[in-house]
Amino acid sequence: MERCLEKEIMDGEEQVRAYAQADFSKENQWFVEQFLDTFPEFREGLILDLGCGPADIPIRLVHSCTEFNILGVDASALMITAAQEAIREANCGERIRAVCQRIQDVVLEERADAVISNSLVHHIPNPFQFWYALRQLAKPGAPVLVMDLLRPESVEEAQALVDHYAADEPEQLRLDFYNSLLAAFSEDEVAAHLAEMNLSRLLIDVPDERHWIVAGRVY
Repeated sequence: MERCLEKEIMDGEEQVRAYAQADFSKENQWFVEQFLDTFPEFREGLILDLGCGPADIPIRLVHSCTEFNILGVDASALMITAAQEAIREANCGERIRAVCQRIQDVVLEERADAVISNSLVHHIPNPFQFWYALRQLAKPGAPVLVMDLLRPESVEEAQALVDHYAADEPEQLRLDFYNSLLAAFSEDEVAAHLAEMNLSRLLIDVPDERHWIVAGRVY
């Protein structure tokens, strides 16, 4: 099945509200544990979260380690508002900052000590923009963990995944999940993107039927 682009920025109020209120705790906690387990020696420094959404992953990360500081960026102003509210409620304002920016426009005074991203790549029409930004924003040797959806082989398979994993979710969230699956990349495509960008030290894995994950260090 060919990739079918979706809207790049999630800026509808209903969209953002449905996403922010959805329960992604299992997936987000798994992502946090993957980062901590993959890079056990990394316990302090600035983590850049590309596409931070409502900031659930940054909040979970700072609760796991007292030395992390996190800068979250997201192109959706409404999503950043939701993130900032969540950060305040979690009393993490001194250690997490969330700003509204496209990743192509992010400029740091110093490169990040680590870069993470969950469920952003499929939103970007040109994936090379994502990998280029990641490489430019990470310090040499910085830990990297990126996770995103895996494109199914057919629209029927995509709908089956929505029916299985989001059966009881609001219709807006179900629609967004379906469109995101169609906009996602295959394992082979991600591997080709990494090779093209000379990011061969980043390794791709497929942990389940919905996701691919890339981990390693940028040099």
